[in-house]
Amino acid sequence: MRPFESRVPVPDLIGWLATSIFAISYFVRNPASMRWVQALAAVCWIMYGVVLHATPVIVANVIVVALAALTALRSSNRATAQEQR
Repeated sequence: MRPFESRVPVPDLIGWLATSIFAISYFVRNPASMRWVQALAAVCWIMYGVVLHATPVIVANVIVVALAALTALRSSNRATAQEQR
């Protein structure tokens, strides 16, 4: 085995990273922050899908990233508007 060769396949590492990030999102109390963490997890799932050539995984998580970012921005904008009142 080469010094930098992993015993765990790269796709599995990416999948476990995505799973971990998504699980951590449940501990984030701020809704907008939680959505950003979920978007980050979805980006990892997109990378996982790319490595595996899994189009459904890629498409589903592109949608998740878009929706998570949209709702996070909307939530942040509402909070800012309420603070300015």
